[in-house]
Amino acid sequence: MLEKILSPDNLNQAYKRVKSNKGSGGVDKMTVDQLLGYLRLNGKELVRSIYAGKYHPQPVRRVEIPKDNGKMRKLGIPTVVDRLIQQAIAQVLTPIYERQFSDGSFGFRPRRSQHDALQRLKEHVDDGYRYVVDMDLEKYFDTVNHSLLIQLLSKTIKDGRVISLIHKFLNAGIMANGVFESNTRGVPQGGPLSPLLGNVMLNELDKELEARNHRFVRFADDLIIFCKTKRSGQRTYEHILPFIEKKLKLKVNQEKTEVTHIKRIKFLGYGFYLYRGKCRFRVHPKSVQKLKDSIRETTSRSNGMSMAERKKKLNQKIVGWVNYFKLADMKKLMERTDEWTRRRIRMITWKNWKRVRTRYKWLRKLGVNHWKALEWANTRKGYWRIAGSKILSQTLTNKLFKRAKFKSFLEHYLSVRQ
Repeated sequence: MLEKILSPDNLNQAYKRVKSNKGSGGVDKMTVDQLLGYLRLNGKELVRSIYAGKYHPQPVRRVEIPKDNGKMRKLGIPTVVDRLIQQAIAQVLTPIYERQFSDGSFGFRPRRSQHDALQRLKEHVDDGYRYVVDMDLEKYFDTVNHSLLIQLLSKTIKDGRVISLIHKFLNAGIMANGVFESNTRGVPQGGPLSPLLGNVMLNELDKELEARNHRFVRFADDLIIFCKTKRSGQRTYEHILPFIEKKLKLKVNQEKTEVTHIKRIKFLGYGFYLYRGKCRFRVHPKSVQKLKDSIRETTSRSNGMSMAERKKKLNQKIVGWVNYFKLADMKKLMERTDEWTRRRIRMITWKNWKRVRTRYKWLRKLGVNHWKALEWANTRKGYWRIAGSKILSQTLTNKLFKRAKFKSFLEHYLSVRQ
């Protein structure tokens, strides 16, 4: 297997993938753009060192990003050379493990997406499974037991050199604020191999649920188990808890894990409701709030962006967000969001005009007569009030936004829903 991983074709494919994914450098500060030059000079020696068992991955660089709940998610960014080797390993192992993985698992798998997971959830709810065990695995990627994971990998991977190489990546350690930290457990998120290793561990849970004839949907460490009654959901939770904590040595957050009706959960950013006995999708309120916070940041005058930069960023946000949440029934939400976003743009435009004479000049350019432009330019109303008043709604019109090529949440939503 190691020969297949280190074959020129596989390494070349891995390089192209690492290059296309871009990303920041690791502890050695080598960038993705510098990788090709490094490989031309050192590629053969790198391969020889791996065959000889002398290759030692460098520690991952600790990066923290904010989560929806206000806490921080810890990422571990490997060096670009280590990313290349991890990618080469993942390319060989993924087809092998794909044959073993459960049909109820959707996260980080080829030709499977969040939308596929949501459609499967809908199928189960439509079949009458309306109560769920909404399972929260506490800090899953930080708590994976290395010994158990290596044991599971060894069932499939018979090349001890590959097992040893993966073990080295697991034990590479972490550099946080210039201080080295050893790690005896966990799979640092941020490397190409981490999602596959995470799925290998949780595949044991998937198989256990299948053996017990449970319906479930899992996306990475987000797990929903479906039941017909709340009582059966409680029994399911009590029976599966010992397997997770004793057999898999993982920690279940019992405060966040709950047995509840489907309409009360948040899964992959979506909420759910029943209409005429069928499951329908909506955008969860927390996802709406996250969107508004993001738009508020983009349309803040203090961020130093030009209007052209804001437009580009807003348009990208609108397309990406609507494409992700297009399964939801959200026509009215999109109308309200468009109105609110345009009001934000009108507000920063008015702020940018600053002086009375600048405001007068622009109002005249937008077709306002002399006396009205003079009156409006001298208004003492607050920025947000003016943004919602006829001063700007009759001048910075929706047609003007469209001509300026600002995208609309509603128009893009209607186009992708067809």
